[in-house]
Parts: sequence; C-alpha cells; structure tokens
Amino acid sequence: MRSLLVAMLIIGLLAGCGTAKKQASPHSNSYHTKSNTANNAKQPIRDAAAVKEHLASLARNVPGVRGVNCVVFGNTAIVGIDVDAKLERSRVGTIKYSVAEALSKDKYGANAIVTADMDINERLREISAATKQGHPIAGFTNELSDIIGRIVPQLPNSVKQMQPPSHTENPKMKKSM
Repeated sequence: MRSLLVAMLIIGLLAGCGTAKKQASPHSNSYHTKSNTANNAKQPIRDAAAVKEHLASLARNVPGVRGVNCVVFGNTAIVGIDVDAKLERSRVGTIKYSVAEALSKDKYGANAIVTADMDINERLREISAATKQGHPIAGFTNELSDIIGRIVPQLPNSVKQMQPPSHTENPKMKKSM
C-alpha cells in the first residue's frame, strides 16, 4: 500500500512537471502582470549544486533565519529555513514571507518553495546528505515515503488481526507441590 502511494505520488509529480504552453489573450493587461518579464521567466537549472548554494545564501541573508536547507531537482527548488523555536507563529510567517520575497527577485528562486516546518526542513537535510553521498533518487524517495507515511492515516479496516498459535513450542511447566 505504501509503495503504491509512493509510486502514484512520483508519477503525479512527473506528470505535473510538464510544461504547458498557454497563449495569452490580447486583453490580459491586468494588475498582475509585471513589466520586467526577463526576471520572471523560469531559468533552466544546469548546475544544481551552484543554484542550491546560491538560493541558500539568499535565504541566509534574511534576518531571523538561523539555517537553510535547500534541495534542487529538475527546475524546482525547495528551501527549508530554520528559525528560533521560541518565535510566535506570526513572526515565523513574516520571516518565511521575507525569504520568499528575496527569492522571488532571483531568476532561479522565483519558483522555489519555501517552508519553515521543522520536520520538512529535517527531511530536506537528509535528502541533501543522501545526494552528497551519491544517492539522490534513493534519498528523495525514502524521505518522500516517510512524509507520505505521516500524512496517510491508518485505517482500521486495513489492520490485520494476528491470531495466536493454537499450540506452543514450549512445553507447559508442571507445578510441583
């Protein structure tokens, strides 16, 4: 069941990573469009290690960020930030927004995903360590399966009841009087 979910999630990620050509309508001059399209275009990542270090250094420069873990796969980056555990949730959200704002101004960070979740950040650290050891796919799939294992609930119908064996291998002890 778990491996089936992992396989489905990986297939979904691969299918969702395709690029779609969308034709803009001539009447799409809304307030959402920006004048500088060269900065907003998603740049292909050729050197993942260099982009990883670049995005991590951008995130480290934001006040309140204590540590950064970054994983780059394909043209997507996930940036996990470590902040003081004693901070209020609203302050953590402000720091996370500041990191996202700093990354949005960068050609590689414009489409990065920023998280301040401690568990996800630790998983990113483990994926990064597995990548450094030469196991990028295995590290990614192991951590992804752990994340899915925490998300997917345990259903009572899927629990198999174990029946104790009817006979035991150890002889019963006789009581002596």
